Amino acid sequence: MTGTTLTDRALLRISGEEAKIFLQGLLTRDVPGLKPGEPRWTALLTPQGKALFDFILWADGDDVLIDCEAAQADALAKRLTIYRLRRKVAIAREESLAVHWALEAADKPLDPRLPALGHRWIAPADGGDAAAAFRAHRLALGVFEGAGELGQDQILWLETNAGELGGVDYDKGCYVGQENTARMHYRNKVSRRLVAVPLAEADEKRQKAALPDLGLSIELRRVEDIDAAALPGWLSGAMAERAAE
Repeated sequence: MTGTTLTDRALLRISGEEAKIFLQGLLTRDVPGLKPGEPRWTALLTPQGKALFDFILWADGDDVLIDCEAAQADALAKRLTIYRLRRKVAIAREESLAVHWALEAADKPLDPRLPALGHRWIAPADGGDAAAAFRAHRLALGVFEGAGELGQDQILWLETNAGELGGVDYDKGCYVGQENTARMHYRNKVSRRLVAVPLAEADEKRQKAALPDLGLSIELRRVEDIDAAALPGWLSGAMAERAAE
């Protein structure tokens, strides 16, 4: 059985009367405007604007579901708890639901990062496992996620191509890491980019992850050292538009 469950993902439920306001002050995307069926990709950054955790937000009534790496779920919950202080917010694993993916599922929401990634939704687990198929499809499109690819406290959020993939709201209120993120954006100072290159062309000095099963090397390269022809279309087009501004 193949199924659609992404077994490498987990869900955290953020509940309580201050849940959305709590997240609003921490994350790179606007949270109060979150709507059912319209997920948002976001991140919790360091004060310097480096990626710590990336995840997808889903509205569930007054609650927010965080669709995150299963291997990082407990660490993320712990980090959020540190920020909670005295707010009326509960942070817990949601074990009754799972994250699902399919390339074609017309009645389900599109992945918020890139329509070509396919459809994503929340439902009880189906007993199958689509994690490997989604990972291969995602990386073929040059979209990165998780601690193994983005690192933790290593790469600036905009260097992960988060701006081009809708991972930032530049007009929202303050959040952790906002100052450096906004400065880089408005001054057009993203000088390095996370890219995937064939493993045979790997540069170990720039390599962040080696993926022998897919024949890829994920690297943080200076923009001037990147062959634009080797970039995925969505990124090369966005970079060209930005450079023309």
